Amino acid sequence: VSQRVIHIHARILPASSAALCPLYNGLMKIALFLALSMSCCGLALAQSSVSAQATATQPAAAASRAPGVIEKRTERIQIEDSGARIDELRVGGETKTITVQPKSRLPSYQVEPTSGERSWKILGF
Repeated sequence: VSQRVIHIHARILPASSAALCPLYNGLMKIALFLALSMSCCGLALAQSSVSAQATATQPAAAASRAPGVIEKRTERIQIEDSGARIDELRVGGETKTITVQPKSRLPSYQVEPTSGERSWKILGF
């Protein structure tokens, strides 16, 4: 039975391509391994550079504050009732963001503090 299979494939594939199949499959396995390992290394390097940048900016932010400058007060206000939860962010007494999360299955939405316009995120990424 195995000889018959060889004869069938011999008619379909030329002798030169039949001999290259094991070599091609081996090279594809190596290429896949290299691509996956390089992407993992890239992700690891990206994470380490982000954390290094974050630690580098913290002392700079502390040094940029002048001794006599008063920072603006930041308030996070949460109001909740039976219908919805409202999260409000105020900086220096000025409202920056308002987020409303209904208790029902409706999606949350943002309210523009200056105009009162509502906006929904269609795709939450």
